[in-house]
Amino acid sequence: MDRSPDVSVRLKLTLSYVGFLTVAGSLLPAAIWLLLLRDLPDQAISPRGLMPIRSLVLRDYAPAAAGVVAFLQMLGLLGGWILAGRMLMPLSHITDATRKATHGSLSHRIRLPGRRDEFRELADALNTMLARLEAHVAEQERFAANASHELRTPLTITQTLLDVARGDRNRDTDELIDRLQVVNARAINLTEALLLLSRVDQQTFTREHVDLSLVAEEAAETLLPLAEKRGVTLETSADMTPVIGSHALLLQMTTNLVHNAIVHNRPEQGKVWVTTSAHPKGVMLTVESTGETLSPELVITLVEPFRRGTERVSTHDAGVGLGLAIVKSITQAHDGTLTLTPRVGGGLHVVVQLPAAAPHKGRSPTGAAGLVMSRACVAR
Repeated sequence: MDRSPDVSVRLKLTLSYVGFLTVAGSLLPAAIWLLLLRDLPDQAISPRGLMPIRSLVLRDYAPAAAGVVAFLQMLGLLGGWILAGRMLMPLSHITDATRKATHGSLSHRIRLPGRRDEFRELADALNTMLARLEAHVAEQERFAANASHELRTPLTITQTLLDVARGDRNRDTDELIDRLQVVNARAINLTEALLLLSRVDQQTFTREHVDLSLVAEEAAETLLPLAEKRGVTLETSADMTPVIGSHALLLQMTTNLVHNAIVHNRPEQGKVWVTTSAHPKGVMLTVESTGETLSPELVITLVEPFRRGTERVSTHDAGVGLGLAIVKSITQAHDGTLTLTPRVGGGLHVVVQLPAAAPHKGRSPTGAAGLVMSRACVAR
């Protein structure tokens, strides 16, 4: 609720100006009196006789000094009120923009004229916040709409199959059950993916020491049968890469990346390279794959929920369209960055960079890399 402040900042600044001028105006006559007029003799000889010089000067000087102080006070009130208003004018623009954002208008931006100062820095910070909020709200709206559509699709198919079965009593029930199981499995996978995405966004997970190289090896070994089935060569190269995070979520992130690289690959003789490496700025997980030629504009949108890309072939193993969105959320939850770029010659080049942790004791220098590499040669 909007309400007027008890004492405005403008009035406080004005009174501060008046107080300062009053003190300064009072000190000046006092200094003049102490330095110049204090040593005047009490009396002096004149043609009319003895004159009380100190009394006469004090009688004429005191009212003049009081008048100067009063003038400075009036000047402080008027000038201070005007100056305070001009100084606080940018704050009124910031307040208006904040009120508009409170009522749902996130597209408004604060544009302050003049040179950069503290108000400009505050306005820029608020503009950045508004831009992020606007993008987040738009993303949430698209996500809600897409999730509703994706969840409605299996339910609609299920209802259609049941209606057809009810109208045709002689229909093969085994075929109906098989189709219902497929649709139900898709709905379950979609619901679990949505729950995982919500859990990651809330960051409700326990952090521990995790070697990302072991996670990459585990994901590659798990998906090796799928690579063999699709005729994709899966190769890994793992260096010790310690991080702090959730082993389950990092495994889910890596599995999604490798699964995505296998499914969206060439129909024949496809290749996937999974690499972990340590750098001064952190550790990196790189998943590179062959495939169709992708435009940079399309690659940018692949991390959006339910975005599969019109140029990518959707298959039975393609998932529910949340794989890269989950990867992005898990990466951000671990204070990392996700970079997707088109690969020269076709395919995708994905890099996940995470903050490095101190090496954890108990890590074998060889690990399971030899096992994965020896089996990877079979997946051709």
